[in-house]
Amino acid sequence: MTKILIIEDEIPARKKLKRFIEEVNSSTEIIAELDTVQSAVFFLKSHQPDLIFSDIELLDGNAFEIYQQVYISCPIIFTTAYDQFWMDAFDGNGIAYLLKPFSKERFLKAWDKYLLLGNATSNEEKAIVNLTKFFQQNFIQKQYKKRFSINTNQGIYFLETENILFFEADEGIIFAYDTKGKKHLLTETTLKEIEEQLNPLDFFRINRSEFVHKPYIEKIERYKKNTLAIKLKEFETYLKTSQSNTATFREWIEK
Repeated sequence: MTKILIIEDEIPARKKLKRFIEEVNSSTEIIAELDTVQSAVFFLKSHQPDLIFSDIELLDGNAFEIYQQVYISCPIIFTTAYDQFWMDAFDGNGIAYLLKPFSKERFLKAWDKYLLLGNATSNEEKAIVNLTKFFQQNFIQKQYKKRFSINTNQGIYFLETENILFFEADEGIIFAYDTKGKKHLLTETTLKEIEEQLNPLDFFRINRSEFVHKPYIEKIERYKKNTLAIKLKEFETYLKTSQSNTATFREWIEK
C-alpha cells in the first residue's frame, strides 16, 4: 500500500489529485490532506509517507519552508501554478513539477517517474534515475518553440514565435495572427498542442479558443462580471477572457 500525503490549499485541485490517484492505482492510501505549512510540519514530524504531492504557495507561506524544518526521505511531486520555483523543487526530493492546470497525461508521467524511482534498488541507482529524469523534464522540455512552419501551395515559410500576437482555434483549425494582423494556418490541430510548446510566462490561454502573447497586450478593460476585454497592439478586435480563466489571467499578467 502506497501512503500518499497531499499538501494543497485549493479544494478543486485537491479533488482533482485524489481522482487521478484513485484512477491510477487502487493500492494507495491518502493518509492526510493538509493546506498549511504549519500543519504539514506538525504532521511530518510523526509520519513518513511514501510520496508527497505538494503545492508550493500555501495559505500561510511557501511549502519549501516545510522541507527546511523536517526531514523528508520520500519523493515529492510538486503541483503549482507558478513555474519560477522549478529549480528550487529539484534541490531536494522533488522528482516532478506539474504546472496547473495539468492534464491526466502529465500526472501519469509524474506517476511513472515515481514508479521508476521506486524500482531502483540502490541509492546510486535512484540518484541516476532522478538526475536523468530531471534533465529530460526540465532542460529538454524547457526548449520552447521559436518558430512555426506554414505550409502553402508555393512551399513552406516560417513564422517566428516572437512575432505572434495570438493563436486562435476555429472548428478544429488553428491559426496564428502576426504583428501585422495577418492570419496564418498552422499544421497543429489543437491549442493544447500549441500550449505545450510555448513559455507559460509569455503565453496564456484566455478562453477555449484563444491564446495570447503577453508583450503585445496593450490594454485590459472590464467587459462584464468576471470577464475582461483585451486589446492587442495592431489588432482592432478585443479578445475576451472566459469567466473561469479571468482570475488566473490577472495573476499571470503581473508576473
